[in-house]
Amino acid sequence: MTNPLNGPARFKLGIFSANADGGLALTTVAERWKATWPDNLAAARIADEGGFDFFLPIARWAGFGGRTRAREWSFETFTWAAGLAAVTRRMAIFATVHVPLVHPIYATKALATVDHISGGRAGLNIVVGWNPKEFAMFGAAPDERGYERAAEWITIMERAYAAAEPFDFDGDYYKLAGVVSKPASVQVPRPVTMNAAFGGPGRDFAARHCDFLFSTFTDIADGRRHLDDIRTRAAAADREIGAYTVCHVVCRETQDEAEDAYERYAMREADHEAVDNHMAGKKEFSASHDERAYRDYRQRFAGGSGTYPLIGTPEAIAAEIADIAAEGWSGAALSFLNYTNEMPLFIERVFPLLKEAGLKD
Repeated sequence: MTNPLNGPARFKLGIFSANADGGLALTTVAERWKATWPDNLAAARIADEGGFDFFLPIARWAGFGGRTRAREWSFETFTWAAGLAAVTRRMAIFATVHVPLVHPIYATKALATVDHISGGRAGLNIVVGWNPKEFAMFGAAPDERGYERAAEWITIMERAYAAAEPFDFDGDYYKLAGVVSKPASVQVPRPVTMNAAFGGPGRDFAARHCDFLFSTFTDIADGRRHLDDIRTRAAAADREIGAYTVCHVVCRETQDEAEDAYERYAMREADHEAVDNHMAGKKEFSASHDERAYRDYRQRFAGGSGTYPLIGTPEAIAAEIADIAAEGWSGAALSFLNYTNEMPLFIERVFPLLKEAGLKD
């Protein structure tokens, strides 16, 4: 089958971060996402049957502390993807991998396994990491040249899938002898790949080696400069790549209901210590957001890790998604306060509006 990210829908929509407690929200409310395995199974089935295009996890090893010890609970993404691939039928199932912490030969075999289980629906989100506390768990540290390592890493994977005979690899980061990895992936030359990058080195890597790049923006119009930058870098590599963004959603029958729910979980009952820790770490070590985001949008970090908020009625949210698509984005990964509670309304009320707008099959 064709991977859904290469399917005909004008604007692809996926679910993000359901493998981790809280999803993307840093909140203390009772209904916050617990991310148990039964939770993940239920959410994946709702998303798959409801018409979402992909299911994308975060890769977390340590949390952000606070009252909830936020994100400390999360499932490893290759085994998570394999489990969900076996119980879904149509959407793409991604794994997310920190390149410096996972050997390329292991990743090559694990990803091919997920691709076979899913019948060609596997995807790989390639990240180099930014959190020193997580790297310290592995006796390592983030590397400023991480994307140079990533280029070797993905090259090894692609060669392993294509090679008829064992091969040696002599790079700056990997020196390997007799590399072989069978079976190859179902998808040729490899499963679809994405990279979430805001800075220049990450975007250059994505332009050369990935099919899709994820980026954030502070407002919809501001996204144009990111799209122009991504397209320029891809053109310099003589390639075209899709550009995706990330949003957190609070969809309710009325605008007042949606705004009150957002205010409650992302302001009044936010896990403020976890928010402070997350924002400080991201600001110091990650280039994932504009400087203005840290100054002006604390609620967005509590509500969805600094991603763009879609807060309102089904009609209002569908209209904003249409505006995002009109700027030239190829799709968006969405998070909810509680995925199983909130996806059904989104599927029932927002998806038909997107179909009417020609954005969804």
